[in-house]
Amino acid sequence: MKNIVLIFGALYGLTSVILGALGAHAFKKLLSVEKLTSFETGVRYQMYHALTLLILGFSLSFTTGLEKWASWGIIIGTFLFSVSIYFLSFSEYWNINLKILGPITPIGGVFMILGWVCLLFYFFKYR
Repeated sequence: MKNIVLIFGALYGLTSVILGALGAHAFKKLLSVEKLTSFETGVRYQMYHALTLLILGFSLSFTTGLEKWASWGIIIGTFLFSVSIYFLSFSEYWNINLKILGPITPIGGVFMILGWVCLLFYFFKYR
């Protein structure tokens, strides 16, 4: 589990830097200010949670269910939250109705929140 968390942390960090650079340069010409702001929110949350996953990967032993659930909540939530925002940001540019992805963003947020709640319970119970 430790390696999975570290791999996702590094992958999310890598892709957030790449997408952040694209957003700051190439995507400025493609997206409206409102869509670019949303895109940047996805990038920011992805980087925050990439760093969180790296910290968790280096500091937890993953011997309890709470540690594992916290990590999976953050991994799944970050993917659903950020990726859905990326696609929604480009829906106008691609001229595709992706409103079906609208509910995915808050579902991703709920997974991230549950990951943090599990982490909080872990700290209360084991630390």
